[in-house]
Amino acid sequence: MALNATRPAATLPPGIIGVHALPADHHDGPWDSIITPSGVKDRLLGTALLVLRHGRALGELNGAPHGLILLSGPPGTGKTTLCQGLAQKVALALAPRGATTFVEIDPHAFPSDMLGEGPRAIGRLFSDSLPELAARRPHTVVLVDEIEAMAVRRSTASFETNPVDVHRATDALLSGLDLLRRTCPQVLVLGTTNFAAAVDEAFLDRADLVLRLGLPDRPTVERILREALAEAAAVFPGLLAVALDDELIADLADRCTGLDGRRVRKLVLAAMGSHPELASDPGRLTGEHLRAAADAERAALAEARSR
Repeated sequence: MALNATRPAATLPPGIIGVHALPADHHDGPWDSIITPSGVKDRLLGTALLVLRHGRALGELNGAPHGLILLSGPPGTGKTTLCQGLAQKVALALAPRGATTFVEIDPHAFPSDMLGEGPRAIGRLFSDSLPELAARRPHTVVLVDEIEAMAVRRSTASFETNPVDVHRATDALLSGLDLLRRTCPQVLVLGTTNFAAAVDEAFLDRADLVLRLGLPDRPTVERILREALAEAAAVFPGLLAVALDDELIADLADRCTGLDGRRVRKLVLAAMGSHPELASDPGRLTGEHLRAAADAERAALAEARSR
């Protein structure tokens, strides 16, 4: 769910694709929409609040935090959505102390085909752009999706690319994080990656919290299905009986275990779109339609894995 940027994208500094003011009423959904194992959200929220509320005081400790959280895991596990929800949740908790700025960064926006320009742009982001934005409000949360594009693991960097700039870009990121932490302790950086093995070791070492979001287990799959069917029944009342069919949901959970959370949540839509008559009247959806859609998703996953 997108947020309203505080200024047009064309006027944003290089690499920054969104600047938002939180909390915002229209951004309450992401945190609750992602179902995680017990304790995951508490660890995320606790680490974020600790850094943003006490960052300056914690800087006096020998083991001071870097203000950095990394979420890793396969696509479809909700990493980005969870980070967006975390930003809103933190902003709500800190609202009595002032608003929060939420900054989104595209790591692919930095030039890689001009010798030295990419590292220089990353350096300016952390030395100029982010501190300027952080000065506007008491708290700032920065999201960098696909952080491995900026924090390339230098020990395995391919020599088919430009190894000098790969190293320099990662060096610039690490130096920028260190500088940002010293000058702006009220900033929290959230990173996501589908490939933790591609992220530089020094970046991982700086993270205050590294969480891996794996594929949902069967109980989590069942919870996602119940929620998705309940939401669909709220829109199409004819689905109420399906949404309340415990035996059906248990069977679907068995069939869907092994799929990522996004695919599980979209199973109802996949079933609705499987026949023109269902698309015209989704309230006619039955358990057999859902079972067929689940089997089709499993077959597609098996075919993809066999390639």
